[in-house]
Amino acid sequence: MKVRAEILVRGFVQGVGYRRFAQKRAFELDLCGYVRNEDDGAVRVEVEGERTAVETYVERLRAGPSFSRVTELELRWMDYSGRYTQFDITF
Repeated sequence: MKVRAEILVRGFVQGVGYRRFAQKRAFELDLCGYVRNEDDGAVRVEVEGERTAVETYVERLRAGPSFSRVTELELRWMDYSGRYTQFDITF
């Protein structure tokens, strides 16, 4: 079953390769969507794909790359939209 999730990651997640990490993990799991930095220091991710892949992806985002430190991860499940064809880093 395909789903969409909106994820907000807080902690030491900007300037440490977190967006590239998020994009690479999405590619590995065949997920589509985007990742971007927020003005408040958080990273926002919207992702679509098979639910089990998205669940695995969320756990990988909780761990983050080696130089990051995730202190909070907010997750909101939504209906699949099919509007994404790839996974982008946006600004």
